[in-house]
Amino acid sequence: MSSLLPVLGTPQTVHAAGAVVWRERGERLEVALVHRPRYKDWSWPKGKLDPGEPVAAAAVREVEEETGTAIVLGAPLPLLRYRTPDGNAKIVRYWSAQAASEHYHRPLAARREVVPAKTTEIDDVVWVGASTAREMLTRRADHRPLDVLEDLWQRGRLETRVLAIARHGQAVPRNRWHEGEASRPLTAVGRRQAKAIVPVLAAFGVRSVLTSPWDRCAATVAPYAEKASLEVDVSAALTEAAHAKHPHDVVKVIEGLLATPRDAVVATHRPVLPTALDTISEATRRWTHGILPAKDPYLRTGEILVAHVTGQGRKARVVAVEHHRPVRQPAAV
Repeated sequence: MSSLLPVLGTPQTVHAAGAVVWRERGERLEVALVHRPRYKDWSWPKGKLDPGEPVAAAAVREVEEETGTAIVLGAPLPLLRYRTPDGNAKIVRYWSAQAASEHYHRPLAARREVVPAKTTEIDDVVWVGASTAREMLTRRADHRPLDVLEDLWQRGRLETRVLAIARHGQAVPRNRWHEGEASRPLTAVGRRQAKAIVPVLAAFGVRSVLTSPWDRCAATVAPYAEKASLEVDVSAALTEAAHAKHPHDVVKVIEGLLATPRDAVVATHRPVLPTALDTISEATRRWTHGILPAKDPYLRTGEILVAHVTGQGRKARVVAVEHHRPVRQPAAV
């Protein structure tokens, strides 16, 4: 038996995900709590990741299973670390989230089917004000994501949309392809990466797809566009060749997306990333949560940077940035 296998009885790390689902009633902020009869506690809707499941996808699945409400993830909230009764370490990732409006019917179609939780697991769901939630939450540590959520709400930064920047999946090496850069395709790993980002983009409610016309970028977002029945827009400005001649055209593309109230993903190439990320950086502030990559390769193949944006036009500001890479591999091309 391999020595790398867990030893029987050795504590393991359990990964889970969930959300603080919020809504406004008049001038009041309300959040959703669930009751677990097994533990006799009130908590945020959450649950363990399924094998191979992206953490963002797990968050929306678990919330829908436990509350019956399909959600769209917003800005990330503090993660929690603690020990379970059996001695295992547990890490729970949280996001702010809202119920998905009718505008998100296409992203919802790209998600897996959800089976409602049994009443033996969740027997009640309630909407309460923030102060009442603090009194009801069984674990004091659960106050942390609520504190950040309420602070974002009070500062007018809780209502956000996403701008995702995706680097294309792993492609056939340049020295093995002799039919031109524009047609260089994805490898088998790259195709798996393209499929793996589908539930991630769906979790954040991406409703618009923009890509470089070169094959490896278009093929990276094609599975999501197909699952969500979205048209794919193409911009020649996002190719390596066009960027080398006119980098400011990329600036215009990203600035336009930041200023527009639509949830979008942009698929492009490594040489284009510094310009795209610098443009996003202009919309960040000292209070922005998360860090933009500042050195090559900026994003690994198949990796997505998700920027959470509030405001429109020149008032657009990035509230938070996060990274998602559902499928990893040792080499990037």
